[in-house]
Amino acid sequence: MVDLFVNVDVDDLDRAIDFYRAALGLTLKRRLFDDTVAEMAGASSPVFLLKKDAGSVASSSATSARDYRRHWTPVHLDVVVDDLEAWVARAEAAGATREGDVQAYGWGRIAFMADPFGHGFCLLQFSGCGYE
Repeated sequence: MVDLFVNVDVDDLDRAIDFYRAALGLTLKRRLFDDTVAEMAGASSPVFLLKKDAGSVASSSATSARDYRRHWTPVHLDVVVDDLEAWVARAEAAGATREGDVQAYGWGRIAFMADPFGHGFCLLQFSGCGYE
């Protein structure tokens, strides 16, 4: 088994702490590295919010700079919740944007969302055995 950490780049660390606290119920565990990283607890994996300026690049081989407008990435968070409507309302009140109507599938329902930093995430409510 491996330990999995979730890292989320943000341009405003305090705003990100407030958002992930209010939207997903995470708690601030600690601040690290001269207050450039916040470790958030309350998920199945630690979530690290990384202060990175807009326009900066991730590495010397990166092909684009960080942009905190809504963007697409093939990796995103899926957050499993027990009451989809309540969690959508909570996320929106914290500053998230819902992207379209809630969709229903055989395994349950999904709401497509974006955080204030342009990152997409999904809220999932399983029915029955979920993906089983």
